[in-house]
Amino acid sequence: MNINSNFDGGNIRVVNSQDPSNIELEINKDNNSEFYQWFYFRLTGAEGIDCRLNITNAKGAAYLDGWNGYQAVASYDRQFWFRVPTKFENGVLTIEHMPEYESVYYAYFAPYSMERLADFISWTLSDSKVRLKTLGQSLDGQDIDQLVVGSDDAGKKKIWIQARQHPGETQGSWWMEGFVQRLLDEDEPISRYLLDRAVFYITPNINPDGSRRGHLRTNAAGANLNREWMEPSMERSPEVYLMRQQMEKIGVNFCLDVHGDEGLPYNFIAGSEGTSVWNEHLANLHDTFGETYMAANPDFQTEFGYPKDNPGEANITVCTNYITETFKCCAITLEMPFKDTADTPQPIQGWSPERCIKLGESAIDAIYAIVDDL
Repeated sequence: MNINSNFDGGNIRVVNSQDPSNIELEINKDNNSEFYQWFYFRLTGAEGIDCRLNITNAKGAAYLDGWNGYQAVASYDRQFWFRVPTKFENGVLTIEHMPEYESVYYAYFAPYSMERLADFISWTLSDSKVRLKTLGQSLDGQDIDQLVVGSDDAGKKKIWIQARQHPGETQGSWWMEGFVQRLLDEDEPISRYLLDRAVFYITPNINPDGSRRGHLRTNAAGANLNREWMEPSMERSPEVYLMRQQMEKIGVNFCLDVHGDEGLPYNFIAGSEGTSVWNEHLANLHDTFGETYMAANPDFQTEFGYPKDNPGEANITVCTNYITETFKCCAITLEMPFKDTADTPQPIQGWSPERCIKLGESAIDAIYAIVDDL
């Protein structure tokens, strides 16, 4: 029996694997950081054996509430991911599973590899509506790729969408597949309408280093990119520095920042109510976006989410708060769960890549509802 995580996005440390009924593991911290919660590893040689995989340092994870009601995902082919019995007791996260094959993968959520991202970007470039903009390189030397969709004619709205500021939130990359595929669909009238009126600046993965290293929340330097927007630097957070540079050059009329939330079993959005420029117009755009999204996809809801900031109390280092304050536009954070959705559960897979993709498709309707008012 063997456990290994030495691959793209992998993260686990083996403490003791002699007894399959009491395997002891630990999650590695993000580099130069105290954050950890993402895990992804392969177990081989355990076909037909009842295994108990104990993550013994789960009690120190970044979001302790994330373990309550949580079930890990597993896959034999890294295509179909299903939930396996998981419990959190006495500070230990225990996965109980009997593998049906000699090789099985376990993860915090369905991984999205850098190879899949490269394939996806290559696919989009076969469409004449798409141009590739490489914003620059990360600290590990990886390209930070942005898809520019639509012609940037004068007068068009500038819509920015990015995912994976927090690399362990792989939901965002799955969501991007659904969103971009529908946006590029020649037979989709709403997409054609949007591209007549707007140009989209889409970054499917703004944190490639953290993604490849198997981080939960930070880049190669240990920087939480979603707290770098006030004062990014090429030495610490080139990902934000380069994107902000482009935003200042091009302008922003709307921004959607795509994330995953550890604790809440819901899809929801968060606004920038605490910024100094928040007004009735921005509130109406935010509410219309959310109401339309909910009508288009019942997996999305507006009842549960984060508490709203009081006026003047927004953390301006956060992406959407900074963008709202700086460009005086509507900027929204979208959150998806690591757990299953409480209101629309699907017990076999829980919240899954397939459902992320569908939620991405539905976002086209929500943007359509507000594009003329941006």
